[in-house]
Amino acid sequence: MLQTSEATTGKAFSPQEERIEHGEPIGLVGDLAKTKRARIQKMLEGFRDRPIRLNVDRALLLTESMKDTEGQPMVLRWAKALSHILNNFPIHIGDKEIIVGSAGPPGRYAIVYPELQSAFVTNIHELNPSEPDEQLVITKEDIDVLKTKVIPYWQENQYSDAMMRALPDDTRPLMEKLLIVTPTATARSMLAWAHDYEKVLKHGIKSIKKEAEKKVALLDPLDTKNYVEKKPFLDAVILVCNALIIFANRYASLARSMAKEETDIDRKKELLEIAEICERVPENPARTFHEAVQSQWFIQTVSRLEQCIGGAVSNGRIDQYLYPFYKKDIDEGRITEDDALMLLESLWLGMAKNTEVYFQPGKVSYTDGYAHWEATTIGGQTKDGKDATNELSYLILQSKREFPLNYPDLSARVHSRTPDAFLYAICKTIKEGTGFPKVFFDEEIIPSLLAKGGDVGEANDYCIVGCTETKMLNREAVATGCAWVNLGAILEMAMYDGKLKAYNNEKIGISTGNPGKFISFDDVWNAFCLQAENIMKHTFIQQYVADTLKSQFIASPMFSMLHDLCLKDCKDIHSGPIKDAIYLGFFDIMGFGTLIDSLAAIKKLVFDDKKLTMDELIEAMDANFEGKEAIRQMCLNAPKYGNNDPYADSIGHDIEEFFARLAHNHKTAFGGELDVRYVSITSHVPLGMVVGATPDGRNAFEPLSESISPSQGVDTKGPTATLTSIANTKCTEYKERAARLLNMKLTPAAVAGEEGTKKLMSLIRTICDMKMWHIQFNIINKETLIAAQKDPEKYKNLLIRVAGYSAYFVDLTPGLQNEIIKRTAHNF
Repeated sequence: MLQTSEATTGKAFSPQEERIEHGEPIGLVGDLAKTKRARIQKMLEGFRDRPIRLNVDRALLLTESMKDTEGQPMVLRWAKALSHILNNFPIHIGDKEIIVGSAGPPGRYAIVYPELQSAFVTNIHELNPSEPDEQLVITKEDIDVLKTKVIPYWQENQYSDAMMRALPDDTRPLMEKLLIVTPTATARSMLAWAHDYEKVLKHGIKSIKKEAEKKVALLDPLDTKNYVEKKPFLDAVILVCNALIIFANRYASLARSMAKEETDIDRKKELLEIAEICERVPENPARTFHEAVQSQWFIQTVSRLEQCIGGAVSNGRIDQYLYPFYKKDIDEGRITEDDALMLLESLWLGMAKNTEVYFQPGKVSYTDGYAHWEATTIGGQTKDGKDATNELSYLILQSKREFPLNYPDLSARVHSRTPDAFLYAICKTIKEGTGFPKVFFDEEIIPSLLAKGGDVGEANDYCIVGCTETKMLNREAVATGCAWVNLGAILEMAMYDGKLKAYNNEKIGISTGNPGKFISFDDVWNAFCLQAENIMKHTFIQQYVADTLKSQFIASPMFSMLHDLCLKDCKDIHSGPIKDAIYLGFFDIMGFGTLIDSLAAIKKLVFDDKKLTMDELIEAMDANFEGKEAIRQMCLNAPKYGNNDPYADSIGHDIEEFFARLAHNHKTAFGGELDVRYVSITSHVPLGMVVGATPDGRNAFEPLSESISPSQGVDTKGPTATLTSIANTKCTEYKERAARLLNMKLTPAAVAGEEGTKKLMSLIRTICDMKMWHIQFNIINKETLIAAQKDPEKYKNLLIRVAGYSAYFVDLTPGLQNEIIKRTAHNF
């Protein structure tokens, strides 16, 4: 029988907790791993202690090129900019590196994207050189470059400013408030994506260049429309292909130069091998596992220099496209498993050096704790529906158990025929307590993709990108970031006739009447729906403007040349619509659990049981429940989502049905759909800061519930009841639904030993049978988190699952730390 534990016994610890309690420094796990992969162990030493260096090189080079190409087609301007960057960006090779390439200086770095809205552009006046002990290193020279050579140009040419100007007068004020509807289009160039790495590994960049050259030769100059529209794109592709090859050859030249000076025979040999590999890939097809990993990493690195993909570029189905090279090298005796692990972990280290910084550290943000999502997918099914698990799938799980950093963000696809051995390895990895891997379920996702227009092979071949998104790589084409909608704020508008306390009682919504005069719950529901329809109207408008305006400011020629449909249509991904492409956008509704519980409390206490009047409830909320503890306790004890209670769950179903119906009736600028999702990242913390006390007993300005999860600490009937509640809220009438991110916390005692592993396997099989989208686990004791708050130095390497990513607990803001501590810890 499944039980819930509010406090752990302290008798069981996750392996991660045990290592910290024993004072082990960061490094590979286990003596055997440390010995056999000594190179990686050495590279890990002190890695977390190194500061993050702000990198302005890319910003400066981009700006120089864009100044020189004013008036030219946008896709060609970005190709020339990327070429200028790849030809002039400072390069280096570290002492022990065998996979080379970097989008920044040695060590950890954060790239500045001046073309986008960020703290380093919009708040440049607030920047000061960093202090010696700060995590993010910003020098006076960096600030001078930004202020004098970069920002002045982008202040006149930035997508975010143009978008705000282009919004209708009645939409703009709502978007400027940010925390009611939060547009994300101008904070990133691209939604979360992965590239078609398999295409590059199998055929090489030169094959793409040849295809573009062939298309140029076939253009008829007298077919003016075709010629004018397609030739700039094809010229851009050829230019980028050449630049990619030059970039790799720069590393080859550097490696040969370093080899001449190297006195260590073994390192000299390595450097010469690096040179040979960089001279071959990514220009040509890869032949070995080493070449394949290096080619993939060059594409990733250049992708980071081309554009800011939301949460970092993902790795796609890495166990599928790398497996042929791995198997061939293993069979031919060219490499061992440990050699392969060293190459993979060199890749992981390269990712870990690139730190995503959207806000200055220590400030409350939507992406607290250096959020990153270089999603790396393993498992699942082949295009023809067979189980796709292979030896590399298991090896990557082994690496995730032994490699101590929170890179990469690992995702495992599970289906009804997933082998027990693979599920066992997944659960063994989850039990480490670092939050990896997150698990996705084919039984829910594949039918969803088929309903949206994918064919069977495309749907079977989906990969994970970002937090919990999926992509059919060469079929989907939505690129522009979408919006987050604050359900708590909409509820407050419904209860205050369109006003919000956090904005000095300004009337932001529409008039829906005095709630004190509502005579039934239907009146409350109708008021909420009217407020929500108004907010969603403006949300859809801003998305239309963002989609149609973007191509005047942003282009991604490298990304586009790796997308089959873009290359076929000779069109940049941002210039849609792309012929035959599917456009699957979304909007995230935040505070789902908070809204359900609040509406359930109103329905139960005011209208069904008549224990309170609406005026009494609102009076208590106005006082933030101070002096109204009896009313707050009634609110806290009202029916709650997450306990398999139809009273609450049916309201959740109605909420999803309402938003899914809105989505169903809406088409985007490029003829696609915007699906309703539940992916909060850490936005539920800042979004809660503009929402007053709510009828569920939540105090003013506290965090909202996160993603699809129940409100913090209210799911008290065990994990099966929580899962059933979530299933009950799903509205399958509409296809315009997507990711439902679920965090679940289990105590280490719950999964201890072989019996605990079997229970966890059974739980995941049950979730698969229930056709859930996703789940991710925290396996940790509450006392450990509290101890980490008191002694951050001791626990500086403690990893915790936050949202769609894992982060170091001590890097999180106190508000988010407390929110994670409050989440229910379940026991079996």
